[in-house]
Amino acid sequence: MSESPAPAGQLEQNSDAVGYLAVLVATACWGTSALFVKLILTDQQVSALALAFWRDLATFVVLLVGLRLLRPTWLKIRRQELIWLAALGFAIGVFHIFWNLAVFLNGAAVATVQQAAMPAIVAVVAWVIWREPLSDRKAGAVVLTFVGTVFVSGVNVVGETDLTLAGFLVGLGTPVSYAGWNLLMKKVRASYNPFTILTYGFGFAALVLLPFQVITPQPESISTSLSLYFIGLIGLATIGGFSIYTFALGRLQASVATILAMAEIPIVAAYAYAILGERLAGEQVFGAVLVVSGVLMLYRRRRHVGE
Repeated sequence: MSESPAPAGQLEQNSDAVGYLAVLVATACWGTSALFVKLILTDQQVSALALAFWRDLATFVVLLVGLRLLRPTWLKIRRQELIWLAALGFAIGVFHIFWNLAVFLNGAAVATVQQAAMPAIVAVVAWVIWREPLSDRKAGAVVLTFVGTVFVSGVNVVGETDLTLAGFLVGLGTPVSYAGWNLLMKKVRASYNPFTILTYGFGFAALVLLPFQVITPQPESISTSLSLYFIGLIGLATIGGFSIYTFALGRLQASVATILAMAEIPIVAAYAYAILGERLAGEQVFGAVLVVSGVLMLYRRRRHVGE
């Protein structure tokens, strides 16, 4: 006797659950990026722009060679959609530039808080373009994750920062460009698999960063330890994180995925405590709890269509 097919609502919930899990796994991979970058910068004197360029270029080369050998048909794209993949790569490259400048001008703590405005931008744009619902639950999750990010980054640091006009504008460009590549990735996800998207995306991102390498100091030597850290940065933090996140965008609303991605903040804090011995202050622990609460708020089963 054959089993009856699962109800459409149950299938949708199962798809959502897979998407939620995929985003959290992706953020766990992304969270290792800070560790590898710190190890690389400790081992070698290299500028942030140079590291971003070599990271994007190496990711592109690895994906291109891998697909050429294993799945050459995945490299085929429709000419009319090349513009969207180029825009995606442009957004990733511009985000790296804005992020590095924000850290330089405002400090890492303030730059992280400015970046946390990204879910709100994505939620509004996705509502306008794709009519993704703006529920009270989603808005509450955005607020919780943003406030939690402020606490994790250090309330005293944020409050005492003397933000210049340049720092404000660069800080504004960080979440806008971050939101841009999320929205563009969501758009092209319907047509291509994650590895195709990332191959072209990181290829164009490397092109965006290439002109800056003329005025950017480059690493003078490469040690064995530096090579291992860089392999980890490319394999786990970049290809692993981005491919799993792109997969999740095929199952979740863009606004939901970006809010869930804020889980990276407490995950990085946990890594720093467990591996680097960096301890969190009381307000930072409180902030991590708020971020996790915002993420968990989204995991409640939907009882109404479009909630």
